[in-house]
Amino acid sequence: QVVRDVGRVLGHSFGEIDKLAKMIPTTLNITLDEALKQSPELLTASKGQYKELLDYSKVLEGMNRHASIHAAGVVIAPGELTDYVPLYKSSQGDITSQYDMKGLDDLGLLKLDFLGLRNLTVIDNAIKLIEQNGKKIDIENIPLDDQDVYKLFTKGLTIGVFQFESSGMREFLKKLKPTAIEDLIAMNALYRPGPMNNIDDFIKRKHGKKQIQYFHPSMENILQETYGIIVYQ
Repeated sequence: QVVRDVGRVLGHSFGEIDKLAKMIPTTLNITLDEALKQSPELLTASKGQYKELLDYSKVLEGMNRHASIHAAGVVIAPGELTDYVPLYKSSQGDITSQYDMKGLDDLGLLKLDFLGLRNLTVIDNAIKLIEQNGKKIDIENIPLDDQDVYKLFTKGLTIGVFQFESSGMREFLKKLKPTAIEDLIAMNALYRPGPMNNIDDFIKRKHGKKQIQYFHPSMENILQETYGIIVYQ
């Protein structure tokens, strides 16, 4: 992000900046110094016409860029928030904490994420429509072994299903061919910046293309359903 911002201020074209930014490996929490060690392309660019851009970027790297608001985060305190944390009012009138979520944790304040899911409204409307046709569905007790549902997941037909509708996730579902709820739980946990590297391994192990290994025999009981891959969500 800092490379894109500095590049724009220095007057480089979008195409140039985009090309340069994409030279940075997509490793989680990578720094520019680390990127220069890992990417020979970036190192060459840093010695040529983009030296100034990358020098400035190193100075600004890690600084707060703007005030961002968590879409669902709610801070809970024992009394008035102003007694516990400085607040900030956005141009839209939203009141937020000036501390980030880690700072709030350190203060001992409770932060909960309340997701306002449209999907829940869709499910509720669907149940009502089904009931109008004389059938009743108990959404709290749906069967988790319905193979017709897994066929939809296997085809990547999951638009409108929370956490499973991005194009990347749908492609992985087609490769995974899930057959049990545990497959979906694991895939949901794996599709995050940190553990993403394990997805191909997970798929190969499920389909018997790669040997399932455990770090220690005592872990087999726990890691059986994730084919030996340590993943938690």
